[in-house]
Amino acid sequence: MCRSIDRLHGLVRYPRYPQDQTGADRRASTSPPHAQRARKMPPDKGLLCSVEKVYGVLTKMTATLKSIEGSGDLAVAMGEIGRRARAAARILALAPAEQKNRALELMAGAIRAQSPAILSANAEDIAEARSAGVAGAFLDRLALDAARVEAIAAGIDVVRALKDPIGVVTESWTRPNGLRIERVRVPLGVIGIIYESRPNVTADAGVLCLKAGNAAILRGGSDSLRSSRAILVALAEGLRGAGLPEAAIQLVPTRDRTAVGLMLAGLDGDIDVIVPRGGKGLVARVQAEARVPVFAHLEGVCHVFVHRAAALGLAKKIVLNAKMRRTGVCGAAETLLVDRGCAATHLKPLTDMLAEAGCEIRGDAATLAVDKRAKAANEEDWGTEYLDAIIAVKVVEDISAAIEHIERYGSHHTDAIVTDDAEAADRFLREVDSAIVLHNASTQFADGGEFGFGAEIGIATGRLHARGPVGVDQLTTFKYRIHGSGQTRP
Repeated sequence: MCRSIDRLHGLVRYPRYPQDQTGADRRASTSPPHAQRARKMPPDKGLLCSVEKVYGVLTKMTATLKSIEGSGDLAVAMGEIGRRARAAARILALAPAEQKNRALELMAGAIRAQSPAILSANAEDIAEARSAGVAGAFLDRLALDAARVEAIAAGIDVVRALKDPIGVVTESWTRPNGLRIERVRVPLGVIGIIYESRPNVTADAGVLCLKAGNAAILRGGSDSLRSSRAILVALAEGLRGAGLPEAAIQLVPTRDRTAVGLMLAGLDGDIDVIVPRGGKGLVARVQAEARVPVFAHLEGVCHVFVHRAAALGLAKKIVLNAKMRRTGVCGAAETLLVDRGCAATHLKPLTDMLAEAGCEIRGDAATLAVDKRAKAANEEDWGTEYLDAIIAVKVVEDISAAIEHIERYGSHHTDAIVTDDAEAADRFLREVDSAIVLHNASTQFADGGEFGFGAEIGIATGRLHARGPVGVDQLTTFKYRIHGSGQTRP
């Protein structure tokens, strides 16, 4: 085995085993020159030692949250995290499906076995958040219980059962000169995920990246750092048990926001794509500062439009779930649009239902006229992601006005129509330019698990590469394999 691979295995502390490294070597040759130079350098023992100290805290649940602050140069430590991830990504790109699935099986088992430790860590995060005055939907996003931990493990089981996308030939054709061309799925490489609050993303992102043959660098919210560490301990156990490098899934072990800036700069070419998952402020920063490609995930300003042909009972059922099932998720409805053609019969029952469920209503003049509990909505309300028990309500003239409103104020995330008119539904689904559009279903189905993806990294609202729930398939790219028999170009 070539010396470069010897150095690779040494860098990630990974036992050697025979593999064809042609693809990995070719991957290195297409990297940016500065990244190639960094990876050709022999491992610096001092750096490895400092990073090993950093990672020591990940296996000690009683360790303080100080992590790497004050323990050396953050840029140096982050650079080493990037190099370890790149080295691990080369190995994962060639790992057989059976080995990755074994790791996922062990991870799910470890999550279940270590549930008490995960819940204990989460309780500390919750206590700290409460002491800081945090409440409501934010705490709901942060909180774990036995059922949610089990849901994390069950999601891993679903991901394991998915077909491995790597090596799948998506298209093939033969040219007149006899060349046979294949388009084949391959991993993206190293994915940096920056997210807030929700500790389950640590598992979701890590296992999806692993299944697709990618290494993951995770920078979770500072408020969920203990919970994320506890989850990572279980994921690392699965990687070790399957003989895969632990550097395949790494958690940035610091609350210092400087680490986010270093990730956005690409870690000297070692991050291939960034996926932000959080509020408007986080996403805006990522889009403004990133020097690597980004899977855009804008806030979820989601709408439910109750069309004039909607049955009231069905509309009430869908609107209540879309808003109040979980108010702090990105698929929660933030605006209710009611067709003037049914406002006389539907508007007041809908607002009564929401108010009785504890939802604050911010409405237009028509809404204020039927519900004295409602507050007057201002221009800002129509484009706000509340992530709380608050909803903006407006009466619109017709479906054309509803579509126009969604285009003006929405975030191209998830929007729904409730109607028994198939023609109106078809028009809404065709003309509303959002990643997810629904007919007679709650916007809270904007979730990779509900799509059968097992989990998701986020809901991509951009138009390039990935759109909607980002699951295993969306975390791949492709290359072309060409088979010839001596053809030369005239």
